[in-house]
Amino acid sequence: MTSFVENETKLQLPFDMQKLLDSVMEEALNAENCPYEACVSLLLTDGPGIREYNKNFRDRDAETDVLSFPNLEFGTPGDFSVAEKQEADCFDPESGELVLGDIILNVSRVREQAEEYGHSEYREAAFLLAHSLFHLCGYDHMEEAEAAVMEEKQEAVLRKLSITRD
Repeated sequence: MTSFVENETKLQLPFDMQKLLDSVMEEALNAENCPYEACVSLLLTDGPGIREYNKNFRDRDAETDVLSFPNLEFGTPGDFSVAEKQEADCFDPESGELVLGDIILNVSRVREQAEEYGHSEYREAAFLLAHSLFHLCGYDHMEEAEAAVMEEKQEAVLRKLSITRD
């Protein structure tokens, strides 16, 4: 399992984002029984930065907390057999790892939402990473039933890591 973290903002969070991403990624992929070693890239940005990415890549001129860019097109969420059909497009030729996709995280929103929800920045960042990782595994929350499944998966990962709202 490999992850890459790049920070394009001067904003810093008071913990090691690489370690947090690695632990959340490991738990999320274990929960999904991912049969491959996988790779994810994370870009840390601020409000104006994520707004620009959202505008350029999703045609939405709005700030958000996190963006997910899956590399795989899942027919069924969490069914990694699709990777074999898309092998040339989704495995790193050097490492052999499954390239799940990219995450862009708004550090400003991590701070704001942690305060708003009354928990730590660490917990908020972990939640948003879990949320994005499940998007990278094919899950969505457009329908109420889909949202419930995704929320339970996110919370299960955080419970397993003992990352609570305290």
